[in-house]
Amino acid sequence: MSTALDAAKIRELTQELLAAHPPATTGRSDFLKARFDAGLAWVHYPAGLGGLDAPRSLQPVVDAELAAAGAPDNDPRRIGIGLGMAAPTILGYGTDEQKQRFLRPLWVGDEVWCQLFSEPGAGSDLAALGTRAVKDGDDWVVDGQKVWTSSAHVARWAILIARTDPDVPKHRGISYFICDMTDPGVEVRPLRQITGEAEFNEVFLTGVRIPDSRRLGPVGDGWKVAQTTLMNERVSIGGARIPREGGMIGTVAKTWRDQPALRTHDLHQRLLTLWVEAEVARLTGERLRQQLVAGQPGPEGSGMKLAFARLNQEISGLEVELLGDDGLLYSDWTMRRPELVDFTGRDAGYRYLRSKGNSIEGGTSEVLLNIVAERVLGLPVEPRNDKDVAWKDLAR
Repeated sequence: MSTALDAAKIRELTQELLAAHPPATTGRSDFLKARFDAGLAWVHYPAGLGGLDAPRSLQPVVDAELAAAGAPDNDPRRIGIGLGMAAPTILGYGTDEQKQRFLRPLWVGDEVWCQLFSEPGAGSDLAALGTRAVKDGDDWVVDGQKVWTSSAHVARWAILIARTDPDVPKHRGISYFICDMTDPGVEVRPLRQITGEAEFNEVFLTGVRIPDSRRLGPVGDGWKVAQTTLMNERVSIGGARIPREGGMIGTVAKTWRDQPALRTHDLHQRLLTLWVEAEVARLTGERLRQQLVAGQPGPEGSGMKLAFARLNQEISGLEVELLGDDGLLYSDWTMRRPELVDFTGRDAGYRYLRSKGNSIEGGTSEVLLNIVAERVLGLPVEPRNDKDVAWKDLAR
């Protein structure tokens, strides 16, 4: 079947969904469940799991048809960790039972996910993590602490990596689990940020029992599974689809057009430079998504996430300078625990402060530079003296 016929068939199936479940008279949750069951959630996923085994490039066809009909979406910003990180990992490593259990409520948004990876002593060096999981019958008993966990305060499920064998080198003694955030022993505490709110959390795990049936991948192979999560995370952070002059550069450009009294020659030159760089990043993201049609995300996603962090920080800094005295104002320091990050819905001060975290979350810029250097450019790997040392013997 040709690409054109494939697109035509996708449009036909989308129109059949709209006819059977008119958005104007169908509840939001019911419509989203019907969309998933019709295979129009992720068209490239397998049939029965929200997809049609179709090319990934046909998803925009579905999205455009539904948007034109006023159909509801699944609020992807609120459930971004589930959509961008948990789902592809479950699809790649989950059992049939796990896929059937988790993917539908994840995509519909009935269940929010978070990520229990980073630890106080294992941030940039994630493989050095110390949270332990010890086998006890058909369960694993987990003890440890995780940090910088977005959405933990609203999440039902978490993707979790823990050390199951301290007697082998750090990368080989990790296993990957799905953790129920409502289980006894899971404690979530807010981490108040420089913005005033607590979007992040620290999570303490004390004797948390996880059935072996909620393990993803083989025991001890968790680092390999985690790489799928991390590569998808970087694409979801840095490679989101936005229109030309979308995102933060659009906000600054609008201020420039609406308030000519703020303009100076120097600010004009900086705005032009950042506008071009933002457009280059947007087009690079489109190319990256085209590459995803042929397979899984690779290390190129790290480059996109690097560009995203740098541009956000430079653009937000320009905006504060452009606004002059008004750029120093900050509207609200109220302690809140939001469900999502909204860069464009707040003021310039918020954007400036929040963007500081972009070079840390989802992999620090320093680590991502190493990944790009070694895996994209083919430069020599940095020497490591812990490669063949058992985790228990590492200096900490």
